[in-house]
Amino acid sequence: MSDIEAIAPDMPSVTGVRHEYVDVPGLHMHVAHAGAGEPVIMLHGLPQHWWQWRAIATALAGRYSLICPDARGFGWSQAESPRIDRYSMRDDVLALMDTLGLERARVVAHDMGALVATQLAYTHPERVHALVVLSVPPPFMRMGPGMLPAMRHVPKLRFRKPGQSLEWVFRPPYVAGAMTDETRGVYLAPLRDPAKDAAISEVYRGLLIGGEMPALVTGAYRRRRLRAPTLYAFGAKDVPLTEAYVRAHVGDVKRFADDVEFASIPDAAHFATDDNPRAVQELILRFFARTG
Repeated sequence: MSDIEAIAPDMPSVTGVRHEYVDVPGLHMHVAHAGAGEPVIMLHGLPQHWWQWRAIATALAGRYSLICPDARGFGWSQAESPRIDRYSMRDDVLALMDTLGLERARVVAHDMGALVATQLAYTHPERVHALVVLSVPPPFMRMGPGMLPAMRHVPKLRFRKPGQSLEWVFRPPYVAGAMTDETRGVYLAPLRDPAKDAAISEVYRGLLIGGEMPALVTGAYRRRRLRAPTLYAFGAKDVPLTEAYVRAHVGDVKRFADDVEFASIPDAAHFATDDNPRAVQELILRFFARTG
């Protein structure tokens, strides 16, 4: 039995994807790889793992080397401590890049991963060639009452009881269509481990509510500048966080960023990589082509 089979008997199989474990401080990190070429780091959302990128990564693999880590507390990564602080996941990504010998990479990120990618782009701009953010608005957008419906899930996830089902996350309005029971099962399987289950509330305690949320509310990012070329893309059915809403509330982008674009993903809600993976991969490919 291989190391992966011993640690993660439920690892899903995807053609063309290979797996390894990389040791970074405090974390035995599982990383899925596909393709060859210029490196692209893909940071999954919550409560997902590397498998979120199965369709996107295999489509991009002809041009890029896709690196899809399982975040601390998620998927098949094993952390020494259950605690997740504001910069824990960012530091894990930096350590992974150092271990793999990557001075710079493109980054694609969704949901929770988008918060981590944003931290990386602002604090270490020299490490980020270009950035694609899915389903999360720019951090320099002012937070207003119209954003409240987009935060309706936060209390339920922050204060959920251990073992409480998360199937509702993968149902409308968070998805545009019907996600199969099999797909939900693959995403939720690692949460059978109590340590992984506890990571959900840890992310909301340390990364979001105790970390990024105060910075967003106080406008801290409006006093900084985003240097990496960045594409923000939103599901057309992810109300209120659509492209139109963000464009209307983001203000003068040139004040806060060097190069930002916005796009809409048709027939998609929050979990756009499952709703419409083809549209997502086409947006990524076109944006990467424009950023050289």
